Amino acid sequence: MTNNSQNFSTFVDTVNEEEQLFALQNEAGDWVVCDSSDFENSDVMPVWANSETAQQFCCDEWKDYKVASIHLEQFLEEWVSDLNEDGVLVGVDWQIDAEGAELDAIEFAKLLVKAL
Repeated sequence: MTNNSQNFSTFVDTVNEEEQLFALQNEAGDWVVCDSSDFENSDVMPVWANSETAQQFCCDEWKDYKVASIHLEQFLEEWVSDLNEDGVLVGVDWQIDAEGAELDAIEFAKLLVKAL
């Protein structure tokens, strides 16, 4: 198993066990969505399995954002279709010192549900 697939497997296990994932949100209620580094003309919303890792990204251009949790059921029922309709990818468990995976929202949801 490659390091990336092992990290993704750990991410999926943690999210399913804790039934939540984390993203960055500002006081106005806006979520971090940024340009994709993998796909031209695409946006990506980074999500994390734990708040500590997400907190590391609350700096520089995202210094005004705070870590917010999203319940897994709500993410699957409401967020995935909206992200898909808007063409926004999901950035999975980005790390400060490494590039993170960017997945189609529907494919991401299928991987989470498959692991349940």
